Amino acid sequence: MTTQEAQFNVGGVRLARPFRIRRLGHFGVNVRDPEASRDFYCRLLGFRISDPLDFGPRLPEAARAKVGPTIGYFARHGTDHHSFVFFPRGAYSALNEWAKKPQGTINQITWQVGSLREISDAFDWFTRRGKPIRRAGRDLPGSNWHFYPPDPEGHINELYYGIEQIGWDGYSKPREMYGVRYTKPPQLPHKSELAEVMQAASEGIAIEKGLRASDIGEEKYDVEGVLLSRPFKIVRHGPVRLFVDDMDAMLGFYRDDLGLTVTEEVDYRGHRCVFLRANTEHHSMALYPLKLRDELELHPQSTLASSSSPASTTAPLRSIPTATLSSSTTTWSRSAGTANRVPRICGRRSTTQTGPTLLPRRAIRS
Repeated sequence: MTTQEAQFNVGGVRLARPFRIRRLGHFGVNVRDPEASRDFYCRLLGFRISDPLDFGPRLPEAARAKVGPTIGYFARHGTDHHSFVFFPRGAYSALNEWAKKPQGTINQITWQVGSLREISDAFDWFTRRGKPIRRAGRDLPGSNWHFYPPDPEGHINELYYGIEQIGWDGYSKPREMYGVRYTKPPQLPHKSELAEVMQAASEGIAIEKGLRASDIGEEKYDVEGVLLSRPFKIVRHGPVRLFVDDMDAMLGFYRDDLGLTVTEEVDYRGHRCVFLRANTEHHSMALYPLKLRDELELHPQSTLASSSSPASTTAPLRSIPTATLSSSTTTWSRSAGTANRVPRICGRRSTTQTGPTLLPRRAIRS
């Protein structure tokens, strides 16, 4: 990056964009059966439901009986309101045509930036450059400020800041606090979230009456000195891996528009595979060519190779119930480990015939 390119002051640092991605935030999929997904992700993996979302009221009455389930879920593994969402693909496709395509398996890939001003400036920057934006404003539920730029092949990305935090009592924000609907970033400066809470309380809204998950299961496993209902605990989400058609165009979006850094490129069976990072971890995103999906005989109706949910535990992964290892969209890694990394020689990229990390055996059937 040249001095001329570093034209934006982002938290006192000159950057080529008016924002900097800190991490992969939350991730979402559109699924055929949200209740089956809820059983898998909550009962087996330990995510907790923060809030449901019913798409039924958004649909024409004649369409509601044809689309199947209409209720999806926001789920969390920590204090962020949601780190994972799974929405009903039938209902979602009736509202968003793109969701019928293979890329529509993925509901959202989200990236956290450092401030509300970064969201506002990034929105203006994308707009001035003629980049498409699906929607913008503030998520409810979740309360995160955001906008949604799709990548060149239609996968929905989200840049966001300020997601609702769920504290010791486990309650999410009550829906009575969803008073203002934003359709673009707010005028700055905006009032603090504490001021919003105090205003709601002064208006008689019972701020402690949100939703709290209750299906925690029997706590019988010692996980680092704490009793839990599973022999592991998910600590974050990611990386995400995609199959793509136009590698150069997709790389241009994730590297040049979003600002991710290319960590490594690998040649696997003659296919170019690219790994990108948002921070110090080896990769937050991996891009594999669609032809590789076809060679591996994976499902043709999804471009999602896999998503990962790292676990914090000293117990071996074989202690995790077998059912949790059969997921077509979830792969496992130890948060402190570097297993399955593609080998490098003296810091240079390797062309050794070694597969991309953690490719799934099959793609999701949604």
